[in-house]
Amino acid sequence: MSLSRTARRISLPALLAVVLAASLLAIAPGRATPAGASAGAAAAGGGHSAKPVIVLEHGAWADASSWNSVISRLQRRGFTVYAPPNPLRGLPQDSDYLHQFLTQNPALQGQPIVLVAHSYGGAVITNAAVGDPEVRALVYVDAFIPDQGDTVGGLLGAKPGSCIGGPPADVFNLVPYPGGPPGDVDLYIKPDLVPGCFASGLPASQAAVIAATQRPLAASAATEPSGPPAWKTIPSWAVIGTEDRVIPPAELTFMAQRAGAHITDVKAGHLSLISKPQVVTRVILQAVQATG
Repeated sequence: MSLSRTARRISLPALLAVVLAASLLAIAPGRATPAGASAGAAAAGGGHSAKPVIVLEHGAWADASSWNSVISRLQRRGFTVYAPPNPLRGLPQDSDYLHQFLTQNPALQGQPIVLVAHSYGGAVITNAAVGDPEVRALVYVDAFIPDQGDTVGGLLGAKPGSCIGGPPADVFNLVPYPGGPPGDVDLYIKPDLVPGCFASGLPASQAAVIAATQRPLAASAATEPSGPPAWKTIPSWAVIGTEDRVIPPAELTFMAQRAGAHITDVKAGHLSLISKPQVVTRVILQAVQATG
């Protein structure tokens, strides 16, 4: 039977149904592409992103907006980026929060992940990435890289030079918070210390905004021991601010070398993710390339 004769035997409603079904198949992806992905980021085979998803973890006295310049650069290159909140309530709680985000979030299912952290967030990703096979690389930006049993406070004081290493009452405003362990307090860096310490190297006006908007860290987070480290099984990269006044550069280097990280030095203070976002972005892209 000829093709034209066959076509005449198909009723118009049936033909429209076939056309509609074909159209829906052509435009419907295998899964929704999260905001920030480029139009061409979907790959064959389930609609998964062709590139790793990049997850950014902020540190203490900051929020996800500290990653804004890095996020913009990554999104312009077609990457899907997430910067979830870090509760800053304690190392076990914060690590579990991020682990649940990574492993239970439908948007991340089956997606390779490059996990990036700043400062205290480094301790969080070191614990949160354990047991997640989708995390392919760890990137530490002026960050703690603890081994099992280390505490953030212990690492901070391991080498001299930290501008927040003095008596707590001289460095922080201590504020009780409801629901915490007995005697625990939130630590706010005293505003007059922020420009020359936490935000050193940034314009005074920008440092003043950071001082006003800082999110506190629970004091107990500094004394809680870290668990088995993810960097023992996942390749890592480290950005080290050679003018960091919060975590002494010598300690940053020690931790990075111990973890076998690929190290990039940058002339910057503790907030190199803000002052030198182009360098931080470049290191993240190096980690991405290595995962391919």
